[in-house]
Amino acid sequence: MLKIGPLSFQSRLLLGTGKYPSFEIQKEAVEVSEAEILTFAVRRMNIFEAGQPNFLEQLDPSKYTLLPNTAGAKTAEEAVRIAKLAKASGLCDMIKVEVIGCDQTLLPDPVETLRATEELVKEGFIVLPYTSDDVVLARKLQELGCHAIMPGASPIGSGQGIINPVNLSFIIEQAVVPVIVDAGIGSPADAALAMELGADGVLLNTAVSAAKDPVKMAKAMNLAIEAGRLGYEAGRIEKKRYATASSPKEGMSIG
Repeated sequence: MLKIGPLSFQSRLLLGTGKYPSFEIQKEAVEVSEAEILTFAVRRMNIFEAGQPNFLEQLDPSKYTLLPNTAGAKTAEEAVRIAKLAKASGLCDMIKVEVIGCDQTLLPDPVETLRATEELVKEGFIVLPYTSDDVVLARKLQELGCHAIMPGASPIGSGQGIINPVNLSFIIEQAVVPVIVDAGIGSPADAALAMELGADGVLLNTAVSAAKDPVKMAKAMNLAIEAGRLGYEAGRIEKKRYATASSPKEGMSIG
């Protein structure tokens, strides 16, 4: 079970809701993914304008926990303002802090992310900061009281998968809150690897929404994350240089 602050979830897949070909495909992908947490950019939704298209209208709100994010923020002040807007609309007290520091790589600004996290924790939010795979930064965010840490596997939407498994492993080993791998996942193999490394969950969007068949990919990601977690809990065998017979040699005779 995935526990984030006071909340508990059966699914370890967090699914983004942007860039789907249609609301219908989005809805079906969400359903087959079995995700319980859905994330979206507050700035891309007209949450106070009833006449505007809204993906929330396509879903049963009782089945999901919403995770609004502060995408588009360049400063801590902007992130805090967006978070308060989401809370005022009654969506959720949980917020994904996303403060981008580089428009080309879409990597987060570490200083502004720290500032936003500190303020939002004080404001009583359940805070999940998106960060790079910087081990020290991940620790400092946790020391501020965040409720989960969300290191990127690789740049947002790049599909490169996990490019630095060593740093990711260090973050997981030292974590005192759930680690949810966020950004850069491209395939079910990437998602399974994240879970095999010991991550508590995976957040992805483009890997599903931009797939040739988003619905099938959503199902594949669901299965991959479950398999990766089970593999981590089971404990893989030690890698050996030479072959080891899988059948016992005792009692065998020739001729």
